[in-house]
Amino acid sequence: METRARVLLLTALLLPLAGCASLHWPWSKDQAAAEEPVAVEADETASAPPSVIEPEVQRRKVKVAAIDAENIEIGAYFGALSIEDFGTGNVYGIRAAYHVTEDFFFEANVGKSKAGETSYETLGGDVQLLTDAERQFTYYSLSLGYNLFPGEVYIGRSLAMNSAFYLLGGIGSTKFAGDQHFTVNFGAGYRILPTDWLAIHIDVQDLVFQSDLLGKDKLTNNIGAYIGATAFF
Repeated sequence: METRARVLLLTALLLPLAGCASLHWPWSKDQAAAEEPVAVEADETASAPPSVIEPEVQRRKVKVAAIDAENIEIGAYFGALSIEDFGTGNVYGIRAAYHVTEDFFFEANVGKSKAGETSYETLGGDVQLLTDAERQFTYYSLSLGYNLFPGEVYIGRSLAMNSAFYLLGGIGSTKFAGDQHFTVNFGAGYRILPTDWLAIHIDVQDLVFQSDLLGKDKLTNNIGAYIGATAFF
């Protein structure tokens, strides 16, 4: 009898413990949900590379005049020539050039002018040192030229033309006052090419020769300034 009572007492004690194992606390579900891994959706935009902005720039079209493939240019010029002791008069002539390389060229010139009166003739009244034929000033020269600063000149925003600053030096002959004089010439010029066959020249040159026309042997400097045009062939 006593043994049965102990068995019943033990059974009564074990039943509540077995029931507790099957119980779930109210917060246990939330804790399990918190412990579950959360799937993170990948941001498609985060992995894509940033787009490149292409600038819309309107480029200017610059037309550059190219020098013709030919090496010979021929043309004419006009300007003013200051003949020492005889004033300044108009001068005109022709020129021809042969371009050996891009830097060096040979140039031949023929020019003509007319001398005025000296101060002695002007103050002396009817005194005439030279006849009209002797006042004709004609010169010939052969020069070596060097393109010192080739480049471009811009006119406006859309027109560019080839250009060059060049130096000249050479020898020749001058016929003046009935005599033929050995002449040394030197100077500088500026060339602009509006097209591929046309060139505009601006030159300044000095023609130097020995003269004893006024009774004293001396070197005379005869400075001329010219503007002209040549065509390439």
